[in-house]
Amino acid sequence: MKRVLMVSDVYFPRVNGVSTSIATFRHALRACGIDVRIVVPDYGTGSDGVDEAGAVRVPGTKVPRDPEDRLMSWRRTRTAALREAAHCDLVHIQTPFVAHYAGVQAARRLGRPVLLTYHTFFEEYLHHYAPFLPAGLLRGLARRVSCSQCNAVDGVVVPSTAMRDRLASYGVRSPLHVLPTGIPVESFGSGDGAAFRRAHGITTQVAVALFIGRVAHEKNIGFLIDVAAVVATSVPDFILVIAGEGPAMAELQRSVAQRGLAGVIRFVGYLERQRELHDCYAAADAFVFASRTETQGLVLLEAMASGLPVVALAEMGTRDILSPQSGAIVAADDVTAFAAELLGLLNAPLRRQALAASARRYSRQWADTTMAERLAELYHSLIRERAEERSRGPAIGFHRRKVRHGDAD
Repeated sequence: MKRVLMVSDVYFPRVNGVSTSIATFRHALRACGIDVRIVVPDYGTGSDGVDEAGAVRVPGTKVPRDPEDRLMSWRRTRTAALREAAHCDLVHIQTPFVAHYAGVQAARRLGRPVLLTYHTFFEEYLHHYAPFLPAGLLRGLARRVSCSQCNAVDGVVVPSTAMRDRLASYGVRSPLHVLPTGIPVESFGSGDGAAFRRAHGITTQVAVALFIGRVAHEKNIGFLIDVAAVVATSVPDFILVIAGEGPAMAELQRSVAQRGLAGVIRFVGYLERQRELHDCYAAADAFVFASRTETQGLVLLEAMASGLPVVALAEMGTRDILSPQSGAIVAADDVTAFAAELLGLLNAPLRRQALAASARRYSRQWADTTMAERLAELYHSLIRERAEERSRGPAIGFHRRKVRHGDAD
């Protein structure tokens, strides 16, 4: 059995796509003969050290303007990564902050291959958290840092072809491997929608559109609220459920209250993933998504596996998911047009049923087991390359080898 160390600046109980990806792959990789250990932040729920099988928690400080996150101690992260990597065959970095530099340093010092997953489209992300700086300056900084970090490793995993092409345009020379995070499809589709509606005072007559995800500016939730306001003028018994937490929550709630939309928009907060999340999916009539910067869009696949038709924008990574057979409606990036698509779907129960059936079938192509097998193959190939490099001697550093992007897919 091979052992891999994943290093990340975020993990559960902090809920987002990176945490979900790490947990999904950790579980599915076991069946592929890969044991995954992780070095991740301590959010105050445990002490410095191992708090679950194979997880080392590192303390840190809250991040300004984003108190959900933690900035891990550099010294402790570096020490933990080096200690854990000594017992592993490969280092897999998941985030670009302290974890990146600690992971690269540990891998190089120990002679291990190092892989990076590029989860977040930082070029269109940073200006939301540093609005006092010019957006163009932040985009340029994000491109330069991303290029430098990607070129410092032996391979880069990207969740979509759009992200692969964007990184290549930055000047990334490391091999780029398109490998989405899968989902445990068998876990979805068994929720109790009636129970969720009862718990939140939503009657059976109400049409429910649903958004699940981090309540953050880059998710474009304000657009969905505008859409809901339009739909509500034609469907009086209609609400948009927003499930999740994040730094944009207070601002969005103030906006909803000021516009008199409290009866249309329902914020339900964070949902426990084992039961509440599935019940929430089952309670909805349609799933809506408007992010323009998503590198993949796991929640779209979860909604499809739950049998929910989707109305979404097809931007960046979501283009790979939103194919004609996916059980989804691709809407124009316009509030009125998006609202018309959603309204048409809510008023057509037979169409919703047909799209739901298509969505369930389509989601099986994205099973976590399938994606884990592909990632395991990539791990094995990098480990073999490193062993071959060692046998040839130290003349050429492993991370300096020449690559061609066409060889990476």
